Amino acid sequence: MPAQPLNDTRRLCVHTITTKPLSMEQVLEHYPKYGVAGITVWRQALEGRDVAQTGKQLRNAGMSIVSLCRGGFFPAADEAGRKKAIGENIEAIDEAATLGAPLVVLVCGAVPGQPLDESRKQIADGIAAVAGHAQKVGVKLAVEPLHPMYADSRSAINTMRQANDLCEALKMPNVGVAVDVYHLWWDPELQSEIARCGRNGHLYAFHICDWRTPTEDLLNDRGLMGDGCIDVRQIRGWVEDAGFDGFNEVEVFSNRYWAMDQRMYLERIVDAYKTKS
Repeated sequence: MPAQPLNDTRRLCVHTITTKPLSMEQVLEHYPKYGVAGITVWRQALEGRDVAQTGKQLRNAGMSIVSLCRGGFFPAADEAGRKKAIGENIEAIDEAATLGAPLVVLVCGAVPGQPLDESRKQIADGIAAVAGHAQKVGVKLAVEPLHPMYADSRSAINTMRQANDLCEALKMPNVGVAVDVYHLWWDPELQSEIARCGRNGHLYAFHICDWRTPTEDLLNDRGLMGDGCIDVRQIRGWVEDAGFDGFNEVEVFSNRYWAMDQRMYLERIVDAYKTKS
């Protein structure tokens, strides 16, 4: 069971994509009002903004900047595409450093029709190519395994075992794993692989939401904790047993929730966090 009281929001982080309709100014106004202590910033929320100034504004509002989403998408059908991906990841890493985000989450990518083993090799090569720069600027990289339904184009890393194997093979001190319950709740090895990740010091982030049944859209119909069939509290317990004491990050892609009044939605987020996670 979670070590921290469930009604304590000091470890509650919300991703800006979760409340996508809110501008950064609205985020700065409303997140602190509802007790949101941490924020993961999606890069599109920074478009057209002074990144360093935005980081300062977030910290002045009392929020911890937990991470930047996202980097990754390393595989490509040709060398030019792979080089371009490396350059784009360097840009994301530099943006994180400027913002003051200690971590970049990697959605690793895949190429439709390309063998998954080849995509996985290109992912390893891509991370190896950028991890040194990330370390120099003080940024960690978190590989996020994605549900197998995304193995065609979004990520060839689909299980905790694959993510752990990758991190162990790379042997880089700033490369670890982001555990997202939406992508991993079904995995029969999840508890043991979370424990392995913790033993290795690779457990960098924990993302929470729920799997609605029936799911109407495989990308944009996630639920808040308690809306679906994931035992979020159990998985949180495994993560904390593995030594993780960081933020619990609410990451929800949802057409139905984006259509709501976002202040009412923030109330729901906080309530679900307190009672269902």
